[in-house]
Amino acid sequence: MAVYGAPTWFTLGDRDLATHLVRTRALRDGQSLSAITAQLCRTLGVAARLLPMSDDAVRTTIRTPEGRLGFQEYFVRDKCQAEVVGIDYDGADRARPAPGVVEAIREADLVVVCPSNPVTSVGPIIAVRAIADALAAARAPVVGVSPIVGGAAVSGPAGALMRARGLPVSPVGIAHAYAPWLQTLLVARDDAACAPELAALGVRAVPTDVMMPDAERERALARAVLDAARARLPLQ
Repeated sequence: MAVYGAPTWFTLGDRDLATHLVRTRALRDGQSLSAITAQLCRTLGVAARLLPMSDDAVRTTIRTPEGRLGFQEYFVRDKCQAEVVGIDYDGADRARPAPGVVEAIREADLVVVCPSNPVTSVGPIIAVRAIADALAAARAPVVGVSPIVGGAAVSGPAGALMRARGLPVSPVGIAHAYAPWLQTLLVARDDAACAPELAALGVRAVPTDVMMPDAERERALARAVLDAARARLPLQ
């Protein structure tokens, strides 16, 4: 890329590059993202059913005092240095859930919101109105894991992006981002004092170890999520 004088800030490994090329070609040939994703999963032996949120294009754009940036420009090229004044999900107002998404939420025994960035990872998904509505109507428990510990994001720019959206950088901010459908939130033990604020929002707080430095702790957190869903603890 450098030899050809092309931008080199977004580097990809061979597998990522191959996936992008195959997916882009299939999209240009008229296939839906859902169909492409299913084919990639079959090829790679992924047993889980993986659904994109939508077959329609939704682009996350970061607003700064100097103008708008694509998320990867903000995150990778500029290393999150720009001041963020707003976030837009271009196309979300017109996007429809991909086939099977609403049905999966409706038929689920448990909905888990992983500790991803609430603004740029989960945010675009719930910006699709029909998906947010399906979560609000879900019969299954909806359990989240906080990506914020001790007033800071575990990784990435979630803190700055939450502030730009007017959310406190705390489990309370996560609850606000996922209102009104979040029922239970696993929080770090150091954040247990936020339980009354979460209860006021209708969210149960379950203090536990939310860090996952190894596979054993990952399994322990997964068990904690299942236990929290089963327990249906009273609001604290």
